[in-house]
Amino acid sequence: MAKSISDRIPSREECNELMAQHSMRRNIVEHSIQVMHVSLAITDNLKNGVAVNRDLVIAAALLHDITKTRSLKTKERHDLSGGELLREMGFTSIAEIVEHHIVFQNLNPQGGLEEREIIYYADKRVMHNKIVTIDERVHDLLQRYGKAAEIKRLIIQNKHLVLAVESKIASFMKVDINRAIEEIKAN
Repeated sequence: MAKSISDRIPSREECNELMAQHSMRRNIVEHSIQVMHVSLAITDNLKNGVAVNRDLVIAAALLHDITKTRSLKTKERHDLSGGELLREMGFTSIAEIVEHHIVFQNLNPQGGLEEREIIYYADKRVMHNKIVTIDERVHDLLQRYGKAAEIKRLIIQNKHLVLAVESKIASFMKVDINRAIEEIKAN
């Protein structure tokens, strides 16, 4: 991901401050921290020579739901409003990741591993603040949001994309992706 001149990555402490400034609910903060843990379980178990920016992964995981609390009232798409907010703050690379954490576009199965793929996938493995399987997460989404046939179809379609992203990420890892994630569940 190309970084612009004004692009920078906030520290973990700055991310904590931003989450507080934007009144992220405690449960959303806990979810974001767990997404960071899953993201790092992936990032820290990549094969030698696989280049991803660990600091970018941490910041994007922590800030991916920065406008979710606000969106509960406004009904805005928090992926897009979060990206817009982060871009205005000069965090362009994080903004691009946040904008793809719900509706992922342009997956290149044969391309290099991207930070946005890690965050997208990690978010799908965390339900509230609990690490779950993709099947458990999809079941929950169907129960909560699958009232209409079209919504159900989209959730199922998205499951196929999540599994494709999982397969791509797994090909870059030196250990089994589920084993890496299970290790953080045990801690």
